Amino acid sequence: MLHLEPDTLVRNPVGNPVVASVTVNADARSVWNIVGDFSGFAKFIPALSHIEMTGEGVRSVRKKLFKDGNVVIEQLNSHDDEGMTMTWSLIYTSLNIGNLWAVMQVEPQGANQSQATWTIIGQPYTGGPEDVPAFEAFLQGFADDAMKNVQALFN
Repeated sequence: MLHLEPDTLVRNPVGNPVVASVTVNADARSVWNIVGDFSGFAKFIPALSHIEMTGEGVRSVRKKLFKDGNVVIEQLNSHDDEGMTMTWSLIYTSLNIGNLWAVMQVEPQGANQSQATWTIIGQPYTGGPEDVPAFEAFLQGFADDAMKNVQALFN
């Protein structure tokens, strides 16, 4: 008989952090109410058709459905409303993304200004080391566009 041990496909990725950060002309709490809403990323990612949620809070799962037919399923790992940070991990995607972990955070920068930062560490699902720069450029472009949209919501 085959002896099986506990295993998982969800692992911490190895890679260079991709960081997209913007200064927003709004108080940190207002910005956090947008980027800290795990179910609300369609507000600043126009490529999303919609998001379906299962559960609430930490351990909840979101299914992001893109207008082009791609799907991304992620689990919320942590959510600190007071500290304005949250982290999540990839469970499944139709895109060429293997393991992925991300953090979103907002920090006050004065009375009516804040810094919103999205950091992603990911690995491509297929390909070799030669494919990593293009993969990281894809992540960077996606995150930069999303965060510019956050900035535009408050200007």
